[in-house]
Amino acid sequence: MAVVGFDLGFQSCYIAVARAGGIETVANEFSDRCTPSVVSFGSKNRAIGVAAKNQQITHAHNTVSNFKRFHGRAFNDPFVQKEKEKLSYDLVPMKNGGVGVKVMYMDEEHIFSVEQISAMLLTKLKETAESNLKKPVTDCVISVPSFFTDAERRSLLDAAQIVGLNCLRLMNDMTAVALNYGIYKQDLPAPEEKPRIVVFVDMGHSAFQVSACAFNKSKLKVLGTAFDPFLGGRNFDGKLVDYFCAEIKSKYKLDPKTKVRALLRLYQECEKLKKLMSSNSTDIPLNIECFMNDTDVSGKMNRSQFEELCADLLQRIEMPLLSLMEQTQLKVEDVNAVEIVGGATRIPAVKERIAKFFGKDVSTTLNADEAIARGCALQCAILSPAFKVREFSVTDATPFPISLLWNTEAEDTEGVHEVFSRNHAAPFSKVLTFYRKGPFELEAFYSDPNGVPYPESKIGRYVIQNVAAQKDGEKSKVKVKVRVNTHGIFSVSTASMVEPVKSEECEDVSVETEVESQDQRPIENLSDKNIQQENSEAGTQSQVQTDGQQTSQSPPSSEPPSEENKIPDVKKTNEKKGDQPPEAKKPKIKVKNVELPIEANLVWQLGKDLLNMYIETEDLQGFSALLAETEGWLYEEGEDEAKQVYVEKLEDLKKLGTPIEMRYQEAEERPRLLQELGHRLQYYATIAGEFRNKDEKYIHIDEMEMMKVEKCVSEVVEWMNNAVSAQAKKSLDQDPAVHSSEIKAKLQELNNVCEPVVTQPKPKVDSPKEENPLSEQSDYKTEDMGEDDKNSEMPQQNGECHPSDQNTINMDLD
Repeated sequence: MAVVGFDLGFQSCYIAVARAGGIETVANEFSDRCTPSVVSFGSKNRAIGVAAKNQQITHAHNTVSNFKRFHGRAFNDPFVQKEKEKLSYDLVPMKNGGVGVKVMYMDEEHIFSVEQISAMLLTKLKETAESNLKKPVTDCVISVPSFFTDAERRSLLDAAQIVGLNCLRLMNDMTAVALNYGIYKQDLPAPEEKPRIVVFVDMGHSAFQVSACAFNKSKLKVLGTAFDPFLGGRNFDGKLVDYFCAEIKSKYKLDPKTKVRALLRLYQECEKLKKLMSSNSTDIPLNIECFMNDTDVSGKMNRSQFEELCADLLQRIEMPLLSLMEQTQLKVEDVNAVEIVGGATRIPAVKERIAKFFGKDVSTTLNADEAIARGCALQCAILSPAFKVREFSVTDATPFPISLLWNTEAEDTEGVHEVFSRNHAAPFSKVLTFYRKGPFELEAFYSDPNGVPYPESKIGRYVIQNVAAQKDGEKSKVKVKVRVNTHGIFSVSTASMVEPVKSEECEDVSVETEVESQDQRPIENLSDKNIQQENSEAGTQSQVQTDGQQTSQSPPSSEPPSEENKIPDVKKTNEKKGDQPPEAKKPKIKVKNVELPIEANLVWQLGKDLLNMYIETEDLQGFSALLAETEGWLYEEGEDEAKQVYVEKLEDLKKLGTPIEMRYQEAEERPRLLQELGHRLQYYATIAGEFRNKDEKYIHIDEMEMMKVEKCVSEVVEWMNNAVSAQAKKSLDQDPAVHSSEIKAKLQELNNVCEPVVTQPKPKVDSPKEENPLSEQSDYKTEDMGEDDKNSEMPQQNGECHPSDQNTINMDLD
């Protein structure tokens, strides 16, 4: 089993894999460990990564970059509209309101969703990993900015699904860095000791993220996160570009912003200039030949000028740091170390600002570019059964507070409760108890919309269905489990109605014992008197373990205390009260939980049909690109190659093409065989029915023999229904759930059991002979009816059944 971590960055990507010797960052076909997040479309094929980056200037309108932040957003999102003005390619609205990319591909106009573009990039990363590991890659862990909302995370998961990747976890960037830092440390304090507090600072190309983590031996806990989603290396590049655009316009009377290619060249040169100024304090020249109208341009800048130019950006560094310290209630002296990662932290002024804030030198022990990918690979190894990894638990934090809204019994009022506070431990589950007489709705939303870098505060609406009042007309008790999962995505995961069980029913149903107090009252800090709340561990115990800092990590809210720090409170009564010694004898009530269906309407979710279409399209794109590439090779440098080269090229085509051919053949043959099997089942079932109705045609068949037929028909019907149901869940680009060979085998089995029984001939009966007075005078002779004539009374044996002879069998033949 392959173990892979993908750092899917805004500007570039990194791939880390786990080998027997440890974690390794792998290189692409250009021997570069950095793969640009760029996809370029051509008339014959598409290029991804380094090859696409090389075409960015010459093929600007059809080369897509800087698309990561479009995930889960509507086309009319203010952020999208602002970014749209800076792009060299066209953004258009999709039918579902999402962001589409319009390009010319294969000499035709195509519109791709942002999920499809990210899927293409992931395809390249997957191929690079497979090339290095020499084995297929399916399971992986993918990085995601800690400030991504549920909609953005779901969109990224859809992109992974399009290329057949099973994302075990969407891991927050800073959590991945912390894991990469802590798992190798041998000197961490013991679990019962005061934890080591480390602050991680990451400034990448598009965003600034910080987090504080508490480390103890074999575990880390994220105490809090803060961020500026719009402060990164590209903002510093933009300052340089604006400066030189003004200088070029003044000096050469040229406006670079009017020409896409010229502006892209200037961006590339300014990025190089920025990196040179990080290591040199002297004047650095900028020279671009044939910039516009065959004119060469030049300029220069030094580090002090650059810092003065970017003074407003440097001032923004302090705000997330202040926010982090305020959230976690930490003082500067509580921080043991400050680790920095990300390409933009190489700017000296950025380092100085961070160091000045904490009053200590920053550490650069981690690889600034590869730390996130390595952390993701470590997490994948921990989750994979194929690798034995040192025990190390990771408890993440919820970046935004999440609340639930519901209708109360009074028509004019609504109940609201914050189920997950900011920086609450994750993954985590909670159980809420409602008292209702009918179905009801819950609406999840972010409690602090101003603190979320996303225009929509709603997460989704959930309808709890099939709720009914008790037999005595009282309200039913409904338990609803809400959860933030390993991907950091909120959901209403399960709902169940608690029903009392009569004593005579107890022997037949699975029941649980519940202790009810006569004066049971709900938790008084909830606004609805018909709801209770209890905590539930999510996943392994280590995922919800807390240390002595829990109280200081999150403000005292309506959350119950953790298992380790729980303080009894007589005012708060929940269903775990039965674990405490009872003050008085209380009656035991037998109850059972009835699972309830939940209808989820999420703010952003690709429909199943649309997602399947994207999956099929991506298969087509990959195969078409390989065919075009091989054809081009064959008619150019491939004319005079050795036989082995052709064999290898053919194997490459078969590797991708043979499974597609097999799935196509199966899709063509499977319906016909299922129909034939269905007809055969109807035929034998009809005969069995006529036998039970004592039809004289089959009355001669032994009942035990006919029972074999009925049993065989019943078993094959059940198998067929299960097979059809399983196949209905598969898309055309997935391996079939049932193969044609299996259907043929079932058909043969059915015929072998049933045919000998239903075709038994009637026994011969000798008729008494009558004297023929003319027997001696004539050669006329009367004989018994021959076998050929008798067969005419038997049902048809050719496997066909007339409509009048058919009975209906309950089968799902769709």
